[in-house]
Amino acid sequence: MQTRILLPVFTLYYLLFNLTLTAQSSEKSITIYPTQEKITINGELNETTWSNCNKAKDFWQNFPADTSLSKSKTEAFLTFNDDFLFVAAICYDTINKPYIIQSLKRDFSYPISDCFVISLDPLSDKTNGFSFGLNPFGVQREGLIAGGGSMGVSTDWDNRWYGEVKRYSDKWTLEMAIPFKTLRYKPGVGEWRVNFSRNDLKQNENSSWCKVPRQYNISTLAFTGKIIWSIPPKKAGTNISHIPYIIGKVAKDYNSSAPPTMEGNAGLDAKLALNSSLNLDVTINPDFSQVEVDRQLTNLTRFNLFFPERRYFFIENSDLFSNFGFRQIRPFFSRKIGLYNGNAVPIIGGVRLSGKINKLWRIGIMDMHTAQQSKFELLSKNYFVAAAQRQLFDRSNLSFIFVNSESFDRKKFVENGYNRVAGVDFNLNSKDNKWMGKFFYHHSFSPGKTNLNSFAHASFLVYNSQKWSIEWNHEFVHKDYHAETGFVPRIQQFDAGTNTIQLLTYWRFEPRINYYWYPKNKTINRHGPGIYLDHYRNSAFTNTDIHFRSGYYIYFTNTCSLTVEHHYYYTKLLFPTDVTFSGDTTIPAGDYYYQNVLAGFKTDSRKIINANFNASYGGYFNGKKISLAADLNWRKQPWGIFSFSYSRDQIFIPEPFQIKTLDLFGPKIEFSFTRSVFFTNFFQFNTQLNNFNINSRLQWRFRPMSDLFIVYTDNYYALNLDKKNRALVVKLVGWF
Repeated sequence: MQTRILLPVFTLYYLLFNLTLTAQSSEKSITIYPTQEKITINGELNETTWSNCNKAKDFWQNFPADTSLSKSKTEAFLTFNDDFLFVAAICYDTINKPYIIQSLKRDFSYPISDCFVISLDPLSDKTNGFSFGLNPFGVQREGLIAGGGSMGVSTDWDNRWYGEVKRYSDKWTLEMAIPFKTLRYKPGVGEWRVNFSRNDLKQNENSSWCKVPRQYNISTLAFTGKIIWSIPPKKAGTNISHIPYIIGKVAKDYNSSAPPTMEGNAGLDAKLALNSSLNLDVTINPDFSQVEVDRQLTNLTRFNLFFPERRYFFIENSDLFSNFGFRQIRPFFSRKIGLYNGNAVPIIGGVRLSGKINKLWRIGIMDMHTAQQSKFELLSKNYFVAAAQRQLFDRSNLSFIFVNSESFDRKKFVENGYNRVAGVDFNLNSKDNKWMGKFFYHHSFSPGKTNLNSFAHASFLVYNSQKWSIEWNHEFVHKDYHAETGFVPRIQQFDAGTNTIQLLTYWRFEPRINYYWYPKNKTINRHGPGIYLDHYRNSAFTNTDIHFRSGYYIYFTNTCSLTVEHHYYYTKLLFPTDVTFSGDTTIPAGDYYYQNVLAGFKTDSRKIINANFNASYGGYFNGKKISLAADLNWRKQPWGIFSFSYSRDQIFIPEPFQIKTLDLFGPKIEFSFTRSVFFTNFFQFNTQLNNFNINSRLQWRFRPMSDLFIVYTDNYYALNLDKKNRALVVKLVGWF
């Protein structure tokens, strides 16, 4: 059956992919010349070099339309010396109003801030690159572009570079100095790919040097021009970075009579550039404590929620390891290393080699070792991951992964204490960006299993044009597929009757279709209907879950949006289940049919006060549910953001009679005293988890990429506000 399903999908891909290899319009290019003049990074553009540089000008609109040149005039310039790539820009401004930014905090969000960004693709593979940006107050933003840029930029990546801005009455100007050591490239190559983009929220316009169609992310590398080097950049100088840390913590657990505990630690990360495109990372006794807490969510599903990786060691080239599979079928999930049920597990050390070995091949090898942890009865473990990626066609690639975890007891191998996963993914990105997708097959190997059926496979295909967005997805996961270092929650279902986890095979089918009209009026940017099906079947191919959604979506030119949806559900509960997921009375196993309606509205995000509202009402298993959610934000530019999020789910279950109200409050206050000193207070009141959390964090960036953190956390029982635990952490990180 699997072959019958997958063969038509691959045949369809082959036909469609070849039909979309259409010629693109002539590419823009900019020739870059070296400079002998000293460039002072102050944003003033007063060096003679800039007046002699070629200009990147005549930017095209990406929003609100993509059929004309931008109203906001922007000019960009490039030059270089042996150590730095220099970027300058003049962002002309004809509207006498304050610039729109969120705060002075680094790594701002591009869509909701005035800014200028350069997107670099040094290896010209149109798949991976770097993004560097500045807003009108000189706040920096840098990130990695992966998967062609269709999903935007990951700003979790940090590195050292320099930038400043100068504001005038009719424009703002900027200068950047990006060390060649920061970039990954092949020395001696005479062409890179590049695009420049500018978000001008006062003009309500997003624009770029190379035209990017309105339906695509502005960072998409399919639409880039060329940097033509008059002298190709040489190999960057020796690039060795040492990132030591020291941490101290005092904590008190009020559930025990033990006195407060005090502990300290120190460790080191090191980054060594073996060449301009291959990097070696080494970590010794790393601290993976979370200085920023995860945002809690009310979970009304029968499965674990996914939380993203935030730890620095795993960020650079993370797509080489983390992008295998799908969000709910991951053969490797780095949060399984060094964390156990939210608790830190000591890591002795690790190494990672990652990067490009030539234009067609990327590789990644990682090895980590954790210590034995008697507190949680955990054995010492070694985690080894190897990945390779081979570029195909213009922007697609074929990727391979192998994951191995081995248990040790007092430095000895544990017999049958292993888990292994091997897999192959084909990632599709067509030349014109209209088609993207993924096809994969993964197989696990575990002791005590025959391993004949321990596999997972899936196909995902998306077509995007201005009017149509069409998606197909299928998934199959056998119950014997076991990715110990991965994330595959769906095959695990809790049986409340026996208090055990049951493993179940599943199929999933997930088509989606949206159609959009683009009216001529200036009020509505686009609008249209959409349908979506999320359909699960078991190993016998009978229905277990159906979610059908139909809706209408209106996107206004002023960035407001309106959503109206109807949802139909069928759920087959295999076991008695607590559908409030808060430890109360269960409802019996059986077939449940129900439906509801939802309405949502998002206000203009450019305004000082903006909000997002959602409300739904209808059936919920054998009862009813009312859900309300709101996010309210107030900016006091440029130093403060005051936000408040609230969600309420009120559930009425007639048999057995039960009314359950689940509230989640999340106020957050952020102060940016300067571009180097930040103070964040985050409060979370969660009745489902019976927890009230306070997290206060002071961050001082006393030099580039070097920080002092002072973090206070406090947890209470939400229902009676009795104390659970509290801790104070001081952490100092340097970058040398």
